[in-house]
Amino acid sequence: MLHKLKYLLLVFSCLLATSAAFGQIINGTGTYPNQQGAYGQGSLLQNPNDTSRRKAARQLTGDELMDTLRAREEKKKDSVILNSKFIRVTNELLLTDSTQVFPLDTGLTNFENYSPLYQPKSPKIGLGSLGLPERDLLFEPRQTVGFDVGLHYLDAYMFTPQDVQYYKARVPYTNMYLVTAGRKEQVFKVIHTQNINPQLNIGANFNLIGSQGFYNRQGVSDLNAALFSWYESKSKRYNLLTSMVFNNLRTPESGAIRNDSVFTAGSFDKITEPVRLTNAIDRIRNNTFYLKQFYFIGHIDSTATGGKILPTQRVTHTFYYNKQSYIFTSSGPDTYKVFPDYFYNNTLSRDSLGLTDIHNDFSYSFYLRGRSVGFVKNEVKLDLGIAHDLYHYSQWVSDSLATSVGQISRNDSIAGRTFQNITLKAKFSYRFSDRLLLEGNFQQVAQGYNGGDYLYDAKLHIAGGRRAGRIILEGYAQNNTPSLVFTNWVSNHYVFKNKFDNQKITSASFNYINDALALDLKAQYYLISDYLYFKAQTGGIDATPTQLTAPINLLKVSLSKSFSWRRWHMDNYLVYQKTDYQSTLRTPEVYLYSNIYYNKYLFDAINLTVGANVRYNSTYVAPSYAPSIGQFYNGADVTFTSYPYITAYVKATLKSTNIFVMYDYANQGIFSPGFYTVNRYPMQDRLLKIGVSWAFYN
Repeated sequence: MLHKLKYLLLVFSCLLATSAAFGQIINGTGTYPNQQGAYGQGSLLQNPNDTSRRKAARQLTGDELMDTLRAREEKKKDSVILNSKFIRVTNELLLTDSTQVFPLDTGLTNFENYSPLYQPKSPKIGLGSLGLPERDLLFEPRQTVGFDVGLHYLDAYMFTPQDVQYYKARVPYTNMYLVTAGRKEQVFKVIHTQNINPQLNIGANFNLIGSQGFYNRQGVSDLNAALFSWYESKSKRYNLLTSMVFNNLRTPESGAIRNDSVFTAGSFDKITEPVRLTNAIDRIRNNTFYLKQFYFIGHIDSTATGGKILPTQRVTHTFYYNKQSYIFTSSGPDTYKVFPDYFYNNTLSRDSLGLTDIHNDFSYSFYLRGRSVGFVKNEVKLDLGIAHDLYHYSQWVSDSLATSVGQISRNDSIAGRTFQNITLKAKFSYRFSDRLLLEGNFQQVAQGYNGGDYLYDAKLHIAGGRRAGRIILEGYAQNNTPSLVFTNWVSNHYVFKNKFDNQKITSASFNYINDALALDLKAQYYLISDYLYFKAQTGGIDATPTQLTAPINLLKVSLSKSFSWRRWHMDNYLVYQKTDYQSTLRTPEVYLYSNIYYNKYLFDAINLTVGANVRYNSTYVAPSYAPSIGQFYNGADVTFTSYPYITAYVKATLKSTNIFVMYDYANQGIFSPGFYTVNRYPMQDRLLKIGVSWAFYN
């Protein structure tokens, strides 16, 4: 252990020493060196004071002059210190109806919450550690329309074109991010971007999760990569976004450990605990080429800040080519009856599904706006669009064939289909003033496989100033064709041929936000009809698609509130949700996240934060997990005791480097020796983690 610590100390010493070479302060103009202005010829002018009446200075000797020049050279500093102020960032959502960029976020807010499993306002349950299959803890329906395979168990680790950030970088920018907890958990990310010229920016992302986990067969290898570019013409009228995104996720399936009493009976070595599946792996590949271009027609308004360009008309075309593959492999006999049955091969499973989507989207946007001091009022926006998707999917299963020399295995194509969807889209907004805004978003699949699907959404924003806060009223209606995995699925262990009604969700919500009070209160009501889910048959272990014909009512109330007293801060997020079908929607009634921390600047150079956060949810009937189809289902009625989950941390910013040290699940052994969120899958143990985010501006 000691020899590992010395290497760790050496790495941090190098990080701190190198980061000291980068500063955080530049001239407010933000201009390049040697430009006219702040760093141009004006900065080289001599002192303008009259020196003609001064007494003549003593003439320096040659040696004295040389010493003076040498001292001046040694003390000379760069006229420009490169930092984040040279970088502006945006994403596709922020470019939806205008061109707007924002400063790079280099702060410490939420820096320690790096894991997608433990985001404060979107917690998830899973199979034990980072990289393994996961599902939302709270009720969070997906607001989408169109074709859906239905395999979302690794969505938290997927990188999509909508996740790509685009930059305007006046200097090359690189960020290296590392979280390590030894072999138990490792996360590594790199972002690099630079402008080739003032109009064209290019960059790349590389993300890696490589973790051994805490129990046998939890070692994951998740890789995401992206190449991206943003071109904006000199006239600011034409923009082109392009990206190529690659996802390669590899996750072992253990079928759960065999010791159901691991926390009470103890375990000598958890990493060697016997599991129910010893040769099962899930692989998901999701690769996309994405291109979006838009052109502004007519007059272009620029806001006073210079960071936002408002068009009066706009035409947009979006194209992407997406190719996905899902492969599950398993070999050997199913000794512990993880699978309900086999249909093609009793010793080898190789189930695969391939999906290709070619998408084209055309839209026209029209804007009418009046001007007032400091804001835009009486603004009308209308977006009209049509999208076409051409899909093809095929399923393959490894089948056994009897021959004269015995049984042999081969891959057979079992199912496949080519089809299309045509979707009509419309967005409408009317800003009556800076206090009142009405928005509408409508999507309707007019023809194709998902014909009849729709999503209608409307919002009313009412602002009453900083002290009074603002209110957002929202309502939406959604109608979705059942996913492929519910209706037409063929694999070695599961074969589904079903016909279900469309699932429908109607929702209304009230949201009050007061920035002055650091308060966010939201109440949501959901009416769910023909709810689709997986459950086990009576006395069985199989996950079977099921539709509940009775309507489900669910009320969800969330409260976010922050407190500050001198250098002490406390952030809280509380959720209460109640449904009349708690045994079907297996989620807790109460969820709480609270973060208390102390913040101080040290030596005018280090921004230091010391704190601890706690997560808690009330007890609920835990779901089970079906490995070969990646579905969380309602299995045995098992309810686990619930205790707080506490993490202590220290984080700091020094120059262009952010660092955190955290002790995750620090209270293990105080309330309980461990915990579950899914039946038979114990979660992680306490763990010391170190994270570093290191930025380069050169």
